[in-house]
Amino acid sequence: MILRQILRLSSLFHSAVSIHLRRNIGLSAIVFNKTKELDPVQKLFLDKVREYNTKSKQAGGPVDAGPDFQKDMNESLARLQRAYGEGDLTKFPEFKFEEPKFEETPK
Repeated sequence: MILRQILRLSSLFHSAVSIHLRRNIGLSAIVFNKTKELDPVQKLFLDKVREYNTKSKQAGGPVDAGPDFQKDMNESLARLQRAYGEGDLTKFPEFKFEEPKFEETPK
């Protein structure tokens, strides 16, 4: 009986250690990839994403969007408000869940 418990604990310890090692190896691979030089195409992609990020923060919205874009967006929002009712359609809706009221019935 004691032998069974020891074997069971050793198998649990083995699985915990193996999971820990797998996670550390996975994280070290990510860190290693960040430190080595990127592929030129990957580097170009990351540069463009960072450039767009800074431009969108400066513009406060979509980059290089002209008056046609704003007109189309306003028309789309008006069409959605007619279809789904009033409210701010640019924000994610807030949900409120109430606890159900249970009634006890006599047996």
